[in-house]
Amino acid sequence: MHLHIIGICGTFMGSLALLARELGHQVSGSDQHVYPPMSTQLVDAGIILKEGYHADNLSLVSGIVPDLVIVGNAMSRGNEEVEALLNSGLPYTSGAQWLAEHVLPGRQVIAVAGTHGKTTTASILAWLLESGGLTPGFLIGGVPRNFGVSARLGDSRAPFVVEADEYDTAFFDKRSKFVHYRPHIAILNNLEFDHADIFPDLASIERQFHHLVRTVPSQGQLLVADEQPALERVLAQGAWTPVAHFGDQATSEWQLTLERDDASRFQVLHCGGEPSQDSHSQNNKGQDEDGVVEWALTGEHNARNALAALAAANVCGVDLARGCAALARFETPRRRQEVRGEINGIQVIDDFAHHPTAIAATLKGLRAATTKGRLLAVIEPRSNTMRLGALRERLVESVADADSVFWFQPTGLDWSMEELVATQGARAQLHNDIDKLVAAVVMQASPLDRIVVMSNGGFEGVHERLLAALTTAQKAAANEGHV
Repeated sequence: MHLHIIGICGTFMGSLALLARELGHQVSGSDQHVYPPMSTQLVDAGIILKEGYHADNLSLVSGIVPDLVIVGNAMSRGNEEVEALLNSGLPYTSGAQWLAEHVLPGRQVIAVAGTHGKTTTASILAWLLESGGLTPGFLIGGVPRNFGVSARLGDSRAPFVVEADEYDTAFFDKRSKFVHYRPHIAILNNLEFDHADIFPDLASIERQFHHLVRTVPSQGQLLVADEQPALERVLAQGAWTPVAHFGDQATSEWQLTLERDDASRFQVLHCGGEPSQDSHSQNNKGQDEDGVVEWALTGEHNARNALAALAAANVCGVDLARGCAALARFETPRRRQEVRGEINGIQVIDDFAHHPTAIAATLKGLRAATTKGRLLAVIEPRSNTMRLGALRERLVESVADADSVFWFQPTGLDWSMEELVATQGARAQLHNDIDKLVAAVVMQASPLDRIVVMSNGGFEGVHERLLAALTTAQKAAANEGHV
């Protein structure tokens, strides 16, 4: 079957394309402003990519129209290719529905939901299951470096991990994508207001999360973060599934205690747990278990992500000791605190953080791990929520742990960042020209500094530009005899 995907380079749709290709389908797709790592993955998989949305994309393979068109949730009426699709009478569906109908049936589905940390948590969970010998399938909104791809089918008898997004499904289906997945195990990691372009308030997002809760069977498992008032409100609307909490509260079934300030080492306690669903598990029924994790990641938020993944893996039969040991070999997903390079002792780190809470958590973790040198933050408020300015008043406090902040005002932002930057004094700069921003960062950077770039987009290739400019500066200094 020939499948054509409109909006194929989004993290979800691109991963879906890989699964379709693995199932043996011919796959083509269209998008605009494509950039790695997703575009690279698709080309390597033999998927035909077309730049831009055009009517003739629907017959781009030898003039033969596709058997089915999968429409990305970023597509809207008025888009040339969407209009051509509707006028053509070709069958079409959403990505979430296609996944639910063609990949998930018969699998033990584990949905990872939450405002923050979905990609990292899902990546950790897939790795724990893999280390436990289960060969899971997965669809993740990023590229886990332990696997090298963002999606795979895995063993049909093994669990399938899906990053469960609350964003709406398609222009013709305004339900959150995750209501399609019908998971057996659901991780609810956190819940804050986001996606201001489609949700009017937090209560409306809570309602969607409760729709997800309603789909989890009574013999399944809900794993819910503690100290999350919004999630407790979701559960208060009704829960028909066993609930286990995770976090740092003494009342939670899964608890963590940090042994280092940067959270690179922490203790895990599973309190009197129920037996796992796997009859071959070595868990001691009804007894406490503990373990210690020492790994390469930093930040308490990542420790909590790992705790959630350990709990879910344990339900699937991966004992705690084995899971803790596997985390020592876990590599961060692409674009999640990913070190892109180091020049003259200056690190350039890429991170997807684009919500004030995520920005603050990333910088707090990096601050604790940065014992020498300074922390320079380079931030593009690019998400729809940020473009609308819904959370702009929280941006100032989100960068408290950075020594210097270089803000970039992208085209299409609905508000001016000048007032925001002015309140931060000399430690903050505002730029709308990428070359000037790069020059300003390089001028300030010194050996042992860490430059962390935060955006949920390509950011005009700023990471490569920074590394190239740092290399040029290093060579120039060497030629002058300063190095």
